[in-house]
Parts: sequence; C-alpha cells; structure tokens
Amino acid sequence: MEVKPFEAIVREHGAVVLRVCRAVLGPDDAEDAWSETFLSALRAYPSLDPAANVQAWLVTIAKRKAIDSRRAAARRPVTVPDLPEAAGGADPGPGEHDGLWAALRTLPQRQREALAYHHLAGLPFADVALLLESTEAACRRSAADGMKKLRSLDVEDLR
Repeated sequence: MEVKPFEAIVREHGAVVLRVCRAVLGPDDAEDAWSETFLSALRAYPSLDPAANVQAWLVTIAKRKAIDSRRAAARRPVTVPDLPEAAGGADPGPGEHDGLWAALRTLPQRQREALAYHHLAGLPFADVALLLESTEAACRRSAADGMKKLRSLDVEDLR
C-alpha cells in the first residue's frame, strides 16, 4: 500500500479535525489545537501503520491537544471580566457560529465531546468510547442526551 503524502492527509482530514476542535474547545482555541494536531501528526506520520484509520488517529491527537489546551487555560491568570464593548459591533468572522458554540457550551464536556467525535468527525461509537475511555453504550447515551438538549434550546436566545 502506497503512503499518501502528508499534505494530502491535511487536505482530506483538515476540515473534520477543525470542526472537532471547534466543538470541543470553542472557536477561540480551535485553530491553535488544529495546528498543534497536525504538527504532532507530521512528526508521527512516517511510523504510522499504512492500514491505520487516519481520521480516527488524527481525532485522537486532536483530543489530546484539546486536553492540553484546557489544562493550559486552567493555569492562565484570570482576566478582568468587564471588558469594553467592541467598536462597531465587531463581526465574529466568517465560519464562526456563535449561536452554535453558545449552545455547545451549555452541554457537559462529556456530551460535547461525544457529539463532536461522532457527529462531526464521523467516528463510530466504538472509537468514541476508546477516546473517552468509556463504554460504547455510555457514549451513545452522552451523545443522545447532548443532542436532545441542543434540540430543546432556542439558539437565538444564546447569542
């Protein structure tokens, strides 16, 4: 089996990994985690088994980078909560879905991760269970509970 150039791997799986990072970490930290995911993957890619599920491998790396990011955020000093309003109602930028992120932020971490890994990355629940160090049934339940809560929310109220 011929090994794909790493550039092709980034093109093929980059969007999925970014969606997972956004869902797990939010729009502010997602791009850094995405970059760190692919830097780590680039170092390990030459020794990857050619028969490996590349997308699952990348999502596993992204999960670990998300954990690192959360740990680093917990060590950062707390900033002043009352910041001045942005001039002119700054646009969050293309591709940023503030309402969706606000809705995802209302979910417990386990539900948010189960939804991201299964629905955004397309991983089967068996793989999600391995990532979350849980059972397949528990991951299905977490994803179902999270989806139920998301469906009950009015996204416009979260903005």
